[in-house]
Amino acid sequence: MAIKLLKPTTNGRREASVQDFSDITKTSPEKSLTVTLKRHSGRNNTGRITVRHQGGGVKRLYRLVDFKQQMFDVPGEVIAIEYDPNRGPRIALVQYENGKKAYVIAAESMGVGMKIMSSKQKIEPTVGNRMPLAHIPVGMFVHNIELGPGRGAQLVRGAGNGAQLQVLEGPYAQLKLPSGQVRLIPKDCMATVGVVGNGDKKLVRLGKAGRMRKLGVRPTVRGKVMNPVDHPHGGGEGRNPIGFKGGPKTPWGKKALGVKTRNKKKQSSALIISPRKKKGKK
Repeated sequence: MAIKLLKPTTNGRREASVQDFSDITKTSPEKSLTVTLKRHSGRNNTGRITVRHQGGGVKRLYRLVDFKQQMFDVPGEVIAIEYDPNRGPRIALVQYENGKKAYVIAAESMGVGMKIMSSKQKIEPTVGNRMPLAHIPVGMFVHNIELGPGRGAQLVRGAGNGAQLQVLEGPYAQLKLPSGQVRLIPKDCMATVGVVGNGDKKLVRLGKAGRMRKLGVRPTVRGKVMNPVDHPHGGGEGRNPIGFKGGPKTPWGKKALGVKTRNKKKQSSALIISPRKKKGKK
């Protein structure tokens, strides 16, 4: 996918860019693989806002993407590449030899007519094929990775992402994730060969607030321009600093930056060899 720069006919379009949808081969989704998506605007069952800055947006149909791909040893053919408004990467419509259809995350260089297959046995490690980590050659990039056998893909599903298989030793495979974290995953877990497509999505510049509203993102107000009753940073005369020695706070008085949120007692912590890298550091 490429990025298209818009002509600066207005202030909102001067720095804006859009995706080039030349890779899309089918515009309307497969009706049998879609469901209606109810919007909650960040509210819980009592109507209280528990997630801020959500609301509005264009109505969407949810595409039922197959993250398990448990139709083993049945070849499938990619018959269309489609746009999915609910995620960054493209999705591929696959027609299997038994007549069934399914959506899968489209990998880089995946196109119409490509043959893919999912198997628990060792098959050819070509882009789009899915198999246990134990059968994938060391050094290859994979995506749609399971954390436990049969649980479906939970890791590396974002546009342009790929995890590198580094070592196969004992019952585990060692993977370097896009965040820089190196962790062990059971060798029986399934993964798809290749890197997730549509990596240029991160280069798109929305350009104006109206495009954010269409995505369902409401405005974010700085805490320091609020009143003290609404935010710990609020109050004061003129442009005052936030005035905290302990660093920035959330609206509920908790530390906002540099706080580790992972539970130290989590069982899977023993499988992490090195932590994720901080933003800005390589």
